[in-house]
Amino acid sequence: MAKSINLQDMFLNQVRKEGIGVTIYLMGGVQLRGQVRGFDAFTVLLDSPGKPTQLVYKHAVTSIVPAKQIGDDQHGGGGGHRRRDDEEEVNDD
Repeated sequence: MAKSINLQDMFLNQVRKEGIGVTIYLMGGVQLRGQVRGFDAFTVLLDSPGKPTQLVYKHAVTSIVPAKQIGDDQHGGGGGHRRRDDEEEVNDD
């Protein structure tokens, strides 16, 4: 039986490969910013400028937000969140 790739691994691998910065939100309200250097089933290694590499335990993470869209939508590469009709569009202007 072939091993399936889960969504979490696909996301983390994509931001790692593309060098996209992320904000990791922790359960206690702490925000960590940096680039994903690596990950496994339980942890994420996060590089932040001017700081030592941080080992973040996934059980403490509430969400991970990339600094920009990931993947290539033309080739079905991901980032494919489509706005539903009942969702509100937000502009940062």
